[in-house]
Amino acid sequence: MLEYKSIEELCRAAHAKNCKLSELVLDDQAESMELPREELYRRMEERFAVMESAVKAGMNPELRSTSNLTGGDAAKMWAYASSGGVCGGFVNRAMARALAVSENNAAMGKVVAAPTAGSCGILPGTVVSLASEGRCTRREAVMSLFTAGAFGMVIAAKASLSGAEGGCQAECGSASAMAAAAIVELMGGTPEQCAHACAMAIKNQLGLVCDPVAGLVEIPCIKRNVSGVAIAFSSAEMALAGIESKIPADECIDAMREVGNSIPCALRETAKGGLAATPTGERLRMQVFGPKK
Repeated sequence: MLEYKSIEELCRAAHAKNCKLSELVLDDQAESMELPREELYRRMEERFAVMESAVKAGMNPELRSTSNLTGGDAAKMWAYASSGGVCGGFVNRAMARALAVSENNAAMGKVVAAPTAGSCGILPGTVVSLASEGRCTRREAVMSLFTAGAFGMVIAAKASLSGAEGGCQAECGSASAMAAAAIVELMGGTPEQCAHACAMAIKNQLGLVCDPVAGLVEIPCIKRNVSGVAIAFSSAEMALAGIESKIPADECIDAMREVGNSIPCALRETAKGGLAATPTGERLRMQVFGPKK
């Protein structure tokens, strides 16, 4: 049985079995849960379908959150992607999908917390994009979520997935790391390359604070999901190119924990610092909730 206490353990086990990380994790979970492999696959496929539905729902240009602070940006990004933009149509469409899922979440739509609702757009922005645009099969996309999930389990065990505990590095940072690993596997990379992609994604968001305006998972959370998608792709591309992280993934996760413990309380989802404490942030809080009592 796997313990999910280190990325090194996962890579070592996959290497010993000469299989993909996703296959290793599916077999292990089936054994530990005493369920057939296809039943666990079916459950993951249902989650993937929820991701796809959230993308579709979030593309509605009329969609608005209950606070009326956010919504409609996914549709704008999707329209802009038709021009190719600077990054190219595929990347811009992936960003639009991330926006869509995050805006659907803010509007009380159904999402997959991957690993949290605040970071729910990053995995769909990457994996759904690859499947929707013919870069991989649907089954491969669903299987890659087992790899992403396993990396998330390690991060949860060694550090945290909570913005209130570790800042946004624990939410969007973790989601980007999970997505980067999934992308690498989908593009034919090795388990070790998945680990390097995970490490590079974490390093690029180390110290990211959690400062939600008005205490809502909208500003700046939604746009950080878009940045998380870009970091996941860039980290995966570096790993696939043969670039290695000099700091191992497990040590990056340990550093995330230490940094999270050092982040002031005002910058850990309390809405008392960072962007939430700016004049505009305070004005938006008053717009939603009125003057402080």
